Amino acid sequence: MDVGLTDRRVLVTGATGGIGRALTRAFAAEGARVAVAYHRDHAAAQASVAELGGARRALAVRYDLADPACGESAVGAVTARWGGLDVLVANAIRPPTFRPGASPFEDVPVADWLPFVRDNLVQTVATVQAAVGAMRGGGWGRIVLISTHLVRQGAAGREFYTATKAALHGLASSLAWDVGRDGILVNVVAPGLTLTDRVAAMPQESRAREAAATPSGRLTTPSEVAHAVLFLGSALNGNITGEVLTVAGGH
Repeated sequence: MDVGLTDRRVLVTGATGGIGRALTRAFAAEGARVAVAYHRDHAAAQASVAELGGARRALAVRYDLADPACGESAVGAVTARWGGLDVLVANAIRPPTFRPGASPFEDVPVADWLPFVRDNLVQTVATVQAAVGAMRGGGWGRIVLISTHLVRQGAAGREFYTATKAALHGLASSLAWDVGRDGILVNVVAPGLTLTDRVAAMPQESRAREAAATPSGRLTTPSEVAHAVLFLGSALNGNITGEVLTVAGGH
């Protein structure tokens, strides 16, 4: 089946993690040219470029959430290499941490939670702005924001992290009105606990407990998340926009 991604120009942020690697492979398998945006692990990014077809088909791009210009520079690198941008998958995050159990919500200093807002929301919005600027006028574009099923389910101690991810849902639903007539569709994918290397290293009993709490009885794999993103980020998605797709086994 042709999903309409041959030679499309795709930027994946957070592309060297477990879900990120699955995303780049899924798009490359459909003939897209893929920009691998990474934070620190340049060697992993270069390995991905080689795996995805080398410099002709892939590009390693630095993407540091601590740099306010990271989104603009990443999009600029893609457009400089390939002449434009067709798909953005905003997957990069500041890793979530639980609020310390001994610290009541109201006692957490602003300086402790503000980085989550800056990195997981402000930087994502800035990257989407840069992407829209590159897509508008081309008549076609797809933006997929990666969130978490915890926005709907909730989790003790993750108030600040889930608040930033919930904001992406509002961004998608409103931005859809602004860019829809330019052929740009904007959606959110919200994975549950996913079997990345980090999750696989968790105690087996913790993983089993989480799996038992899902209707499907198991955790989601990175490739399953990637397939959902691929659908929303391809021509198979003809007119779905402003929506949230949860990939969490029914959790």
